[in-house]
Amino acid sequence: MSLFFFFLLCFSISHALPPPRGFFLNCGSSSSTNLNEIDYTPDQEFISVGNTTTIKQKDLIPILSTLRYFPDKSSRKHCYNFPVAKTSKYLIRTTYYYGNFDGKNDPPVFDQIVGGTKWSVVNTSEDYAKGQSSYYEIIVGVPGKRLSVCLAKNAHTLSSSPFISALDVQSLEDTMYNSTDLGSYKLSLIARNSFGGDGEIISYPDDKYNRLWQPFLDQKHPTVTSRSRINPSNFWNIPPPEAFVEGFTASKGKPLELQWPPFPLLATKYYVALYFQDNRSPGPMSWRAFDVSVNGLSFLRKLNVSTNGVMVYSGQWPLSGQTQITLTPAKDAPVGPIINAAEVFQVLPLGGTTNIKDAIAMEDLLESIKKPPVDWSGDPCLPRANSWTGLTCSKEKISRVISLNLTNLGLSGSLPPSINKMTALKDLWLGKNKLTGPIPDLSPMTRLETLHLEDNQFTGAIPESLAKLPNLRTLSLKNNKLNGTIPSVLLQRKGLTIQASPENMPSPNKTGQIRVANS
Repeated sequence: MSLFFFFLLCFSISHALPPPRGFFLNCGSSSSTNLNEIDYTPDQEFISVGNTTTIKQKDLIPILSTLRYFPDKSSRKHCYNFPVAKTSKYLIRTTYYYGNFDGKNDPPVFDQIVGGTKWSVVNTSEDYAKGQSSYYEIIVGVPGKRLSVCLAKNAHTLSSSPFISALDVQSLEDTMYNSTDLGSYKLSLIARNSFGGDGEIISYPDDKYNRLWQPFLDQKHPTVTSRSRINPSNFWNIPPPEAFVEGFTASKGKPLELQWPPFPLLATKYYVALYFQDNRSPGPMSWRAFDVSVNGLSFLRKLNVSTNGVMVYSGQWPLSGQTQITLTPAKDAPVGPIINAAEVFQVLPLGGTTNIKDAIAMEDLLESIKKPPVDWSGDPCLPRANSWTGLTCSKEKISRVISLNLTNLGLSGSLPPSINKMTALKDLWLGKNKLTGPIPDLSPMTRLETLHLEDNQFTGAIPESLAKLPNLRTLSLKNNKLNGTIPSVLLQRKGLTIQASPENMPSPNKTGQIRVANS
C-alpha cells in the first residue's frame, strides 16, 4: 500500500476541543505524553507480550522515542485488545519509526491484522532512509465488544522482529463513511490530502476525529484561498474546515486535470471522496458548475458547488494505475472548476471471523488456564496462517474450531463449562498438562471423536454424560485423580476405546484399556 508520511515534528495547534474518544497508545513507554492536546498513554494495559526499548535519537517527538517489539519466533501473532462499544466504528492508525532499535540497520517487514482480516504489509525501509516515520490507517466496523490490532511475522520478516511506536483507535460517528458496509468490508487509507497548500498537516484539534490531511501542492494548478468557512456537520464525513481553506482551480472555460493520488494504484475497488467549496465571498453568484470524471468515466455530472461546500463520493469505484480526476466546467460558466480536498481508501473484503460461540468459549478457556500460548489473542481462527497455537479451524467464512491440541504445553488451571459450546470440535487433546477440577459436561459436543485428558490432575467422578457423545471413538483418562470407576453406560458404548488408570477400571479388568467392538 502506498502511503504518505509525517516528519518527526509536532503538528500545529489551533484551538482547544474536548479530547477525542478512543485509545491513544505510546507503545513501549512507561509514562504518558501529550501530543496535539491528545494524551498518549502507556500500552501495557492492552497487551501482555513483547519487549520495549527506547530510541536514542535527538529531536524525536515522544511517541516515536519508544517502541514495543516482538522477538518471539514461535508466536503466530501479537495483539492489542480493546474493549469497545458493540456495533461501533473506529479509525485505527498504526505508527512506526524503526530508529535502528535492533542494531541491524534493516527495518523489518511484517503483517498487520485487524480482527480476522490481514490489513497490509508494513515496510518502513524507504521512509526510514529519509528520516521519516510511517503510518497506516484503516476504518473498521466492530460487531462485538472487543477490537484486536495485531502484528505478525511473514516470509519477509526473516530474523528481525515486528515493532510498533504508537497506536490510535479513534471512535467515529455513525454517519461517517456510511456508504460502505463495514460488516463486510474495511477501508484501508491510500491517501488523504488538502489541495493547494504547502503548510503543516491538518490534524487534531482542527480535525476532531484526529485524521491526518497531508498538504498537496501541484505547480501546474493555480491555488485559491477561501473567504468563508464550511460547517463540518453538513457533510457525512465531517471534514475539518481547514481542509477547505485552499484549493486548486482552473481558468474560465478550462478543465482542471489532476493526477491524484500521485502514484499508481492496484487494480481493485476504492472508496473515493472529493470535497469542493466556492472560494469567493457568499452571494447569489458564488457557485461553480462542472462535471466530475475519474479516469475518463463520469463520476458526477452537473455538480453545483457553493460557498457551503459539497462532498461527492463513491463507495466502490474501480481504479487501476495512475488516477486522473478531471473537472470540466459547464458551458458559459463564469469561473473555472475548483477542488479542495480528497480521500481514497482501498476497499478490503472482510477476511471472515470465528464463530461467536467458539470465540467466547476460547476466551473463557484463556481465562481459566495459566500460562496459555502467548499468541492466544485476537481472532482465534483468522487469518488462517495466524490462528491460535493448537487450533485447527474450518475454512468457512465464519470459521469453526474443529480441533484443539494443547498436549504437553505445561498448562494449569481448569476447564470452563462453556467449552461445550464448541459444538464443531472433533478432537480435544489436553493430555500431559497439570489441569485440575472436574471434567465438565461435554454432551453438547456431539461431533467429538477423540478426547485426550490423560496425565493431568482432574478430580471428581467420570461423567456419565460422555456416553451421550455419539461419535466418540477414543477416550483417554489415565493418570488423573478421578474418583470411582467408569460408568456402565460408557462401558456399553460400541466402537469406543477407553484408556483409564487401574483404579478407575471396572473389576476384574485392571489392564487400563477397554475396547468395545462394534456389533
